[in-house]
Amino acid sequence: MMTGGDVAPLGPQAVTKIHEIFDWAKKSKKGLLLFIDEADAFLCERNSTHMSESQRSALNALLFRTGDQSRDVVLVLATNRPGDLDSAVTDRIDEVIEFPLPQEDERFKLLKLYLTKYLCSEGGDSESKWGSFLKKKSQKITIKDISDDVIREAARKTEGFSGREIAKLMASVQAAVYGRPDCLLDANLFKEIVDYKVEEHHQRKKLAADA
Repeated sequence: MMTGGDVAPLGPQAVTKIHEIFDWAKKSKKGLLLFIDEADAFLCERNSTHMSESQRSALNALLFRTGDQSRDVVLVLATNRPGDLDSAVTDRIDEVIEFPLPQEDERFKLLKLYLTKYLCSEGGDSESKWGSFLKKKSQKITIKDISDDVIREAARKTEGFSGREIAKLMASVQAAVYGRPDCLLDANLFKEIVDYKVEEHHQRKKLAADA
């Protein structure tokens, strides 16, 4: 498992490392499943002005090692920007699976999931960075008036949110709760954070469109 951003720091050694991965796969009895997250950071068009010579050479090395069908290697790429991938990379892809943005029912389930993860476990989420930072990890969070209707309203408002944005929204709710002396989450605070994150989402989309 690697990310596209792992390649650039390797500099001239990136080509050697790519070849080492595929050489190892040939020797392995089980082969290799190589998952590259944020693949566009590494496998973008070779004529891109943002690509260094070392990155271009590493991409060429990977293309060389994946030119033929292989029983040794399965390559899986994940990207939010498939249009940025080099055409030679997309030519090697056998199957494409799109994960669309969550719809309202899915957002409702995700909000409930992260509500449980970040706020409903005993004393809050045991892995909470906010609880640890604010020295309130052991203080139990109290939840009041957060009904399914309140969560459903939040699901409607968060149209266009990705799963990651919903997780970050609920992390912000958790941070706001830990910032209160009584560690109380009520409907008003929940709606306030949701509205703030929705406005932030729209501002981010506007900035991206103006760029």
